[in-house]
Amino acid sequence: MKVLDLLEEIEEICDTSAGVPLMNKIMVDKAELVEIVGDIRKAMPDEIQQAQFIKDERERILNDAKEEYETIIKDAEQRAEMLVDQNEVTVRAKQRAREIEESAAAGAKQLKMSTYDYVDKVLYEFQEKMEYLNTQYFGEMFTNLQNTFKGIDDRLSENRNEIRELSYRTQMDE
Repeated sequence: MKVLDLLEEIEEICDTSAGVPLMNKIMVDKAELVEIVGDIRKAMPDEIQQAQFIKDERERILNDAKEEYETIIKDAEQRAEMLVDQNEVTVRAKQRAREIEESAAAGAKQLKMSTYDYVDKVLYEFQEKMEYLNTQYFGEMFTNLQNTFKGIDDRLSENRNEIRELSYRTQMDE
């Protein structure tokens, strides 16, 4: 690097220049020093441009890395959130399925109980109807049958009495 060489030359001038007694100062050739500073200025833009380019490139790489880092972090957070959401969806779906299953089982049980109650009610009403018919018609039929047998018995008794009367009259020759 030319600038570093020129700075070393200034240092050498300072080291080899004559000192001023009691003052800790030196005497230098002004023209020589101004010429070196001019050379430094001429050489500096290339060096500064390279340093600026390196600095800019470093900033660009850091910014790119930061953007990529942020993108990766965002993607990871979104992926994690999606996985959590999917997990939550799965948990909610399973819970909802259990609720539906329990509700269906309760509904089926309620339907069975309602069916049993309905069949029991129909059978009870049929049983009552049969008892009514039994008491209504069987009782009446039994009474009619009893009256019929009593009537037949009475008629048979009358006929027997009549036959006995005829037999007695025949025996008495009347």
